Amino acid sequence: MVLNENQKEHPEHPEGSRGVVHSKVRREGSRDGAGERIAAGFDAKTTVADTVHATVLFADMRGYTGLAERLAPAKVVALLDEFFGVLTSATAEYGGHVYHLAGDGMMAGFGLGEPGERGARAAFAAGHAMLQQFAPVAARWQRDLNLVTGMGVGLHFGEVALALFGPPGKRAITLVGDTANVAARLCSRARTGEVLFSCSVATALQANGGLPSPTPGLPPFLQLPQFELRGRSGLLDIWCVPAAGRASV
Repeated sequence: MVLNENQKEHPEHPEGSRGVVHSKVRREGSRDGAGERIAAGFDAKTTVADTVHATVLFADMRGYTGLAERLAPAKVVALLDEFFGVLTSATAEYGGHVYHLAGDGMMAGFGLGEPGERGARAAFAAGHAMLQQFAPVAARWQRDLNLVTGMGVGLHFGEVALALFGPPGKRAITLVGDTANVAARLCSRARTGEVLFSCSVATALQANGGLPSPTPGLPPFLQLPQFELRGRSGLLDIWCVPAAGRASV
């Protein structure tokens, strides 16, 4: 859920067993306390509270257009609710905050204002958890509804502004800047079942004894050829957690 100026979420962080690395991320990963303190600095006339560094995660569904075309709107709502339930649960589990939900996509932030490796590790683990947890849901949809769906994830670490937009009384906090834009473009570039992330995330993952490549407890990630983002100058070094089985959606 997107937070507005009159509400804050304090999600629980389940401590289920997901392997050594996942448990370590949950213990050491950010719960975005800095983000909450910054958000508390907004007043009725403030548009930007502060500029901080964070890891931004974008995730969206693949196959949504065909799904929406085939099903009645009320059924689409039920499936989207289940999909977003997976995404928001994984975000909360690894200490992130959801800043935007729209259509079939979500933007979340991790480690706002904290050392980069904390947010990067948490976002990396959350993205992988989303793929794992949605896989059986997608398989059930295909079996029961003959729908072929999937999802992709994009991550980027850098500077963001926490901004407050919207009509009076319903303004919502969101993340603005090139970092969010790059994460969104990486998400759109990712194949079904993949996590794509930038070199800034890869560097943060390996900082101060962080997660090496390949990562114990999580799939190995690999460097891909440089990628040119539409409308952005310069090439971007990108890394990938490849899908176990790539589907054409």
